[in-house]
Amino acid sequence: MARVLISMPEEFLGKIDEVADGENRSRSELIREALRTYIHRSRVRSSASSAKAATLLEALLD
Repeated sequence: MARVLISMPEEFLGKIDEVADGENRSRSELIREALRTYIHRSRVRSSASSAKAATLLEALLD
């Protein structure tokens, strides 16, 4: 697995650690899950935007 170095404010890191501890997960597991969720939501939004654009285009062409 690749390692990535990121910078963030100490306060934010503390919040991440609190959540990870509360869920009995590692910091890395929590951050990976958060990024998977972000990517999934981004794809869903993109897909929804594409569907909306296709619907509008179809309406214009009818």
